[in-house]
Amino acid sequence: MQKFNSFTSRTPQEFGNVSQLGNKQTKYPQDYDPSVLETFVNKHPDHDYLVSFDAYEFTSLCPKTGQPDFAKVYLSYIPTQKMVESKSLKLYLFGFRNHGDFHEDCMNIILNDLNRLMDPKYIEVFGLFTPRGGISIYPFVNRVNPKYETDELKQLAFHRKLQFLNQLPTYKNAVR
Repeated sequence: MQKFNSFTSRTPQEFGNVSQLGNKQTKYPQDYDPSVLETFVNKHPDHDYLVSFDAYEFTSLCPKTGQPDFAKVYLSYIPTQKMVESKSLKLYLFGFRNHGDFHEDCMNIILNDLNRLMDPKYIEVFGLFTPRGGISIYPFVNRVNPKYETDELKQLAFHRKLQFLNQLPTYKNAVR
């Protein structure tokens, strides 16, 4: 019989490769490194539910000037078997701090890395970058996994893009 401690309902196997959570010796990456991402087992793969993260302190560098760019990054996905562990996600996003890429590239890199890591049914990433040089950039990327593609998920992806466009005025006011 599997023994549980008083605060968990997960077996050690269900924690997957989670090693950063609870680690008192956290090492912060100095550059972009997708290997810091960790997953754990989704105990509810038969449910289609949305997991969302808001990262309010995203920073990257302009690849041309080296100047910092600041953003709030919003990430949502419908999990399958694996889920991303939040502390590893924080460390991963922190790694962009010294990484030079355009806003649009950063959001696509994040989507691609998380898509490879978890193989979700659906995933979206949105960057709400603060204005620099009088211009604001708000990249939104999403993807439906072809393995799980249904008309419903394709409609979700399309409607999320429309919803994003409709909400831009609200986002713009939040940044200023």
